Amino acid sequence: MAEKRKYSRKYCKYCEAKVDFIDYKDTTLLKYSLSERFKIMPRRLTGNCKKHQEMVEKAIKRARHAAFIPYIVDRDNVVTNPFEGL
Repeated sequence: MAEKRKYSRKYCKYCEAKVDFIDYKDTTLLKYSLSERFKIMPRRLTGNCKKHQEMVEKAIKRARHAAFIPYIVDRDNVVTNPFEGL
């Protein structure tokens, strides 16, 4: 019989840093919640709590609307680090 794998619990890095508000203009903070294709990563992968995950989602959507973060990435020209020019 297969044994259950024990994973270490992921903690919310925003709770540990006592962040009250996540600003949409801070792209260095938001890039940790985005995948390489600029999709929003889920809570189970990032370890964020529900409150901070909702703030991150709202900030990413606002940053996309303000053109700080792209909506989609071209499949042919995937950029390794899109935040270099900022």
